[in-house]
Amino acid sequence: MARLQLTAILVEDYDDAIAFFTRALGFELAEDSPSRTDDGRPKRWVVVRPPGAETGILLARADGDHQVEAIGNQHAGRVGFFLRVDDFQASYRRMRAAGVEFLAEPRTEPYGQVVVFRDIAGNRWDLLGPPASS
Repeated sequence: MARLQLTAILVEDYDDAIAFFTRALGFELAEDSPSRTDDGRPKRWVVVRPPGAETGILLARADGDHQVEAIGNQHAGRVGFFLRVDDFQASYRRMRAAGVEFLAEPRTEPYGQVVVFRDIAGNRWDLLGPPASS
């Protein structure tokens, strides 16, 4: 058996990223532990995840120019993360009120409601919900 446990997002600052994911997206802070880089410098091991989810996001502070340049462009401008919610309208309203940047208006597709937003680093996400009730 295999399962995807974590995916990483490069961020500029741990605390700002934690605030975005926990306050704006409603994620839980699963772990925030001191750690060290391969060459011994201090860093943090920071994991956030949607409530009740097994898979989390490792918030990795960019280290070095190459990583700093990749902040917000981890998927070359494409949507690279997909957040499925049960109550699309409530999630959309809460996220808008929290200042999340949406790139368009919500639309309905055969697979449900969808709208693209940016995370604190600038990466594109789809907020996905069930089909709208008629």
